[in-house]
Amino acid sequence: MTNKPANAPAEELDAHECWAFLRGVSVGRLAVWDTDHPDIFPINYAVDHGSLVFRTGLGTKLDAALGETPVAFEADGVDPVSAVAWSVVAKGSARRLDSTEDVLASFSIMLFPWQSGHKDTFIRIEPTSITGRKFVVADPAQWWTAQATATRTSPE
Repeated sequence: MTNKPANAPAEELDAHECWAFLRGVSVGRLAVWDTDHPDIFPINYAVDHGSLVFRTGLGTKLDAALGETPVAFEADGVDPVSAVAWSVVAKGSARRLDSTEDVLASFSIMLFPWQSGHKDTFIRIEPTSITGRKFVVADPAQWWTAQATATRTSPE
């Protein structure tokens, strides 16, 4: 994999690095609070001027994202060549793009829904915090042991 030791600590990312990683992928997870429980949805998104934009239709995701509770967004990835993995979490508020200026500007984002149906509502997540980390994926020889697959007796 790499010459770095398997127990190398995770490296904290600064905000610029977080945004760079987010620009490199287009799918993440939106975490929302829905009435009395958390929920999470995969979304395809785009980075736009220090914010994240996604499209959606009517339903739980839209209602919860626009509720009074802040949202969280997470995306991650791994480089198969370098074995460096990363994860970024953005937290903040979500708002519908309603103004004529916002709606017209959203067309330049080139954000298309993956699933068919009416996804004509653009939502912007404006993070109040963004954090991330990257680390070298441990070689399985470092954590996989023969005992992991050994036959065990019944716990009875």
